Amino acid sequence: MKMGDRFEGHIVQGHVDCIGEVTAVKNLGNSFDVFIKVDKKYIAYIIPKGSITIDGVSLTVNDVNVDSFRLTIIPITMKETLFKNYKKGSKVNIETDMFARYVAHIIAHQTSSKNALSWDEVDTINAVY
Repeated sequence: MKMGDRFEGHIVQGHVDCIGEVTAVKNLGNSFDVFIKVDKKYIAYIIPKGSITIDGVSLTVNDVNVDSFRLTIIPITMKETLFKNYKKGSKVNIETDMFARYVAHIIAHQTSSKNALSWDEVDTINAVY
């Protein structure tokens, strides 16, 4: 990818942030809803319509609750990935939304650091480049 190219799709790194547990798999006929529970501390990094990776499969999150989220899986994904083996109680590796993690990290360090950059300083740095 070159600078200036269109940037789209899911951005994943291949890390495992946490382990989730499948709480339900519902066959809707033309798709499947998969519900996954995670430790509440990771919900902040799981964004509705954001990216998530489950056992290496990059997906879009549909809904987020207090300690769980819902995915909708199309039949080809269900058939060709580990999703075909999932049932209630299955454990899965989860990589949360990369951008959510970055934003949380920046905010945490800006609020705890006396040397945090102001938005004017960020704009000035950006203008130089």
